[in-house]
Amino acid sequence: MATATIKDVTDHLEALAPRSYQEEYDNSGLLTGNASEPVRGVLVTLDCTEDVVEEARRENCNLIIAHHPIIFRGLKKLTGQTYVERTIIKAIKNDIAIYAIHTNLDHVHTGVNRKIAERIGLKNLKILQPKKDTLMKLVTFIPKENASEVINALHHAGAGNIGDYKNCSFQVVGEGTFMATGNAQPHIGQTNQQERVEEVRAEVIFPKHLSTTILNALKQSHPYEEVAYYLSSLENENQEIGAGMIGELEVEMEPIEFLERLKKTMNTSCIRYTTPTKNIKRVAVCGGAGSFLLPSAISQRADVFVSSDFKYHEFFDADRKIMIADIGHYESEQFTKDLIIEVLKEKFTTFAIIFSKTSTNPLSYL
Repeated sequence: MATATIKDVTDHLEALAPRSYQEEYDNSGLLTGNASEPVRGVLVTLDCTEDVVEEARRENCNLIIAHHPIIFRGLKKLTGQTYVERTIIKAIKNDIAIYAIHTNLDHVHTGVNRKIAERIGLKNLKILQPKKDTLMKLVTFIPKENASEVINALHHAGAGNIGDYKNCSFQVVGEGTFMATGNAQPHIGQTNQQERVEEVRAEVIFPKHLSTTILNALKQSHPYEEVAYYLSSLENENQEIGAGMIGELEVEMEPIEFLERLKKTMNTSCIRYTTPTKNIKRVAVCGGAGSFLLPSAISQRADVFVSSDFKYHEFFDADRKIMIADIGHYESEQFTKDLIIEVLKEKFTTFAIIFSKTSTNPLSYL
């Protein structure tokens, strides 16, 4: 088996969470290092700090995968004046690559928020605030006898998945007309002769980031020398991609009972919460700073919203319609490390993939 490279690892992660799903302000991706370098070992962490780089050096890991990007804003110098600069310098000196998988992992339905929801024990999960403008539609025209082959190739490339349904398409039979001229070598008919062919008009939806893959599959499987097709961007909400998640507990719980359980399952010593007004059944969650999702949690009738980084005045926005449970930023995302390691170990077995033992939580509680 060929030695896996850093690119092999990051490509596998981006198949789960494409970088196109990150927020505009974010900086996910390879931040330091050469993508073509073979991987000796991977260290997984929530944050990358100087101590984490030192741990990677000790453990002979030349790739650090972090949830939060150490380079978040532009760097104009590397003089070691800040912890960010010192971390980057140390990584470069030790030939250690740093890769971040941040809001793109937040936004996929199998990502950060599902991990939180599963720990809490939620069922019937769905994205709390689905993203728009992440889908495209392909319309193409195929000779009837070749339709199944081409459509299957499109499905194999990733087209036609809608929620829990796969291989979805719309097909209608019609008549296509054309005349091949010049140096054309038509699959059907003769040059300089008007042809009429029974064709299938096929339509499929697919994630925008797969457009190149989908078009390659179309052109490689289609029998025509010149393939007729239309591509359209869709404004539809993508129920598989977006911020936060909402689901239901198996059994309704009293608020304090729920908070005690939340404290234990999310391994946090402190929860800031608003006065509860009802029992807890429907639960919304968002890893990290999630106050922007409070209106969505309220509109979808959640009984509690579990997130972090609420400011004092934002707690008033609960307005006795919902309970806010702020469990802390680090605490809400700490199990992201488990998720990343699970994904990597499904694919890679020839090098060590280990949890960072360095605590990167900048906060302590009395």
